[in-house]
Amino acid sequence: MPIVVEAVYENGILKPVKKLNLPEKSRVLIKVEVFGLLKDWDVDPQKLKDELREVHG
Repeated sequence: MPIVVEAVYENGILKPVKKLNLPEKSRVLIKVEVFGLLKDWDVDPQKLKDELREVHG
C-alpha cells in the first residue's frame, strides 16, 4: 500500500521527517515532488536519481 512521506533533501540524502515503519534495507520507490519555498527550484530528476543510487546502491 503506498504511503506519502515528507522528507528533507540535505547533503545529497533524502531524510524522512518521521520514522518509517519499514524493515532495515527495504527498497522503496520514491516520487519526488518539491513544495514550499523550493517548488520553483530547478532540479534534474535524473541527476537526483543517479546521486541517490550512488549513495544507497
